[in-house]
Amino acid sequence: MYTNNSMKNLFTNLRGNLFGGITAGIVALPLALAFGVQSGLGPDAGLYGAIFIGFFASLFGGTNTQISGPTAPMTAVSMVIIAGIIAANNGSVEQALPYILLVFLLAGLMQIGLGVLGLGKYIKYIPYPVVSGFMTAIGVIILITQILPMLGYYANSDDEFIEHFKPEAEEVLLDKILKEEAGEGILVLEDFKETVTRAERITEDDIRLESQTLAKSASSGVLGSIKTLPRAIKSINWLEFGLAALTIFIIFGFKKITTAVPSTLVALLVVSAGAYFMNLDYRPIEQIPGGFPMPNLDMFSNFNIGQISPYIFTALTLAFLGAIDSLLTSVVADNMTKTKHKPNQELIGQGIGNSIASIFGGIPGAGATIRTVVNINSGGTTKLSGMTASVLLLVILLALGPVASQIPAAVLAGILITVGIGVMDYKGLKAIPNMPKSEIIVMLVVLLLSVFWNLVYAVGIGLVLASLVFMKKIGDVSAKRSKLVPLGNADEFGLPWQDEKNFPQYLKEEVFIKRLDGPLFFGNTSDFQELAKGIPATATHLIIRMGKVPYMDQSGLYAMEETLLRLRQGKIKIILVSLQKQPKVMMQSIDIIPDLVPEKRLVGTFKEAMEYIRKNVEDVV
Repeated sequence: MYTNNSMKNLFTNLRGNLFGGITAGIVALPLALAFGVQSGLGPDAGLYGAIFIGFFASLFGGTNTQISGPTAPMTAVSMVIIAGIIAANNGSVEQALPYILLVFLLAGLMQIGLGVLGLGKYIKYIPYPVVSGFMTAIGVIILITQILPMLGYYANSDDEFIEHFKPEAEEVLLDKILKEEAGEGILVLEDFKETVTRAERITEDDIRLESQTLAKSASSGVLGSIKTLPRAIKSINWLEFGLAALTIFIIFGFKKITTAVPSTLVALLVVSAGAYFMNLDYRPIEQIPGGFPMPNLDMFSNFNIGQISPYIFTALTLAFLGAIDSLLTSVVADNMTKTKHKPNQELIGQGIGNSIASIFGGIPGAGATIRTVVNINSGGTTKLSGMTASVLLLVILLALGPVASQIPAAVLAGILITVGIGVMDYKGLKAIPNMPKSEIIVMLVVLLLSVFWNLVYAVGIGLVLASLVFMKKIGDVSAKRSKLVPLGNADEFGLPWQDEKNFPQYLKEEVFIKRLDGPLFFGNTSDFQELAKGIPATATHLIIRMGKVPYMDQSGLYAMEETLLRLRQGKIKIILVSLQKQPKVMMQSIDIIPDLVPEKRLVGTFKEAMEYIRKNVEDVV
């Protein structure tokens, strides 16, 4: 809810916010069109996403200067989702669209949930190798998948390639007939004539259309692009290649002249205008519908939980990715403006923006770093700047939609090539020689699995690997610091604690110390359980110093119980020193205290433990 104060703050620095928003909107235009094309839903989907996400994420978000819209990571994941749902719907975009948008809506609602639950502050704990590997993979995916359009090759226009898919297309069409009959309750074996009659209605155009769909599917994605590349090289369209190459040259070259004007926009206008007015025979982008975007209500009327249930985890990943993408940009904005964003509010705003964008047919997005930086540098200071950028894009859609439809597809391919180059994490790649091997492995696993298998699963596997590596390291460190030593030899074993010195040597075979350093959890339980094996038969008492054990999990608890039971069998008494609250509650929950360690042997300091030893331990030698 907006208070009068909030509304007043919104319109401060009106001139700077309007100029910042207009500049950011101009930068966003070519990227929105390019990301829409890359997603597989068309340039209009990218534009709708930029308009609705940008406006509502700014209005309800927690970062005043953030500009939101489709981004490279979000588009790359969306592309995988879109391709999967289209394939599950017989290759029909129209048939698959309601389910695609429903998954995007679900991701937006999940983002709102993340914000409401206050999980925004935990996003920062995602390990850097996972983020680095993922971002570099996004760049590689964009580069590989844009090679074919850069060469002017489109599989669904290659007659020779399409011809290879005709037998498979006939099988698919026949399968559709059989499924239709099954749905109508017709048994093929009893009424085979009906199947034959329907099959005879299949025309050559139907077979060709299905073959085109299969050819397009076979050449999509990273593996499809690589497999189809030899054909693309043989049939390269030099005009399309030239337009894409010129676009890339202008984008990188114009930056060296000035950064006051966005080089991406310059390339888009110059190359598109040149190709159009020179009447070059280029391939334009898909037609952008005119008029205000209309809501796609089929996503609700034709709702089928079975269609989207396989994508629930994917939607959650999309929500988390959007959260990471946005909050990283928020940190950049904070550093530039010396302000502090509200992470949970930002997630709510992004979720609202993505939810509304999905209803109007837009692809998902997040906070966009480059556009946010441009906004701040151009004078943007409040949410009005982000809302202005979206309104500008809406005006362009309404006034110049037909004109934008004349943009060469090769120009957007060139723009995406530069995006792919720019999004890769060069800092992480340069650091590989100096990184620990375990982190290099995590980064490379995420990178390779993302590129050649599945973005969603790659991130999940990367998080699991990174967590295992972290727990192994923590367990090793805790085990290394947690040594078992005879009381009289503490100094010799690298434990020079002042309160353990000057103790009578005659008790050194009877009293041992176990110093735990760090949490007792499943990562180091095996080392702790070795404790009982290292104590000689002469021992009568074991002092376990737990002042540096702030946390104990269930595995650590049972390891403690098992070890203490073994020690009790050897008639060794346990003294616990400086036991902290959480481990104590855990130990009381299964009666380790008082059954295995009575309250009288719980002491607050090592000095108290020494007093107990003096009173109760006799030299047995």
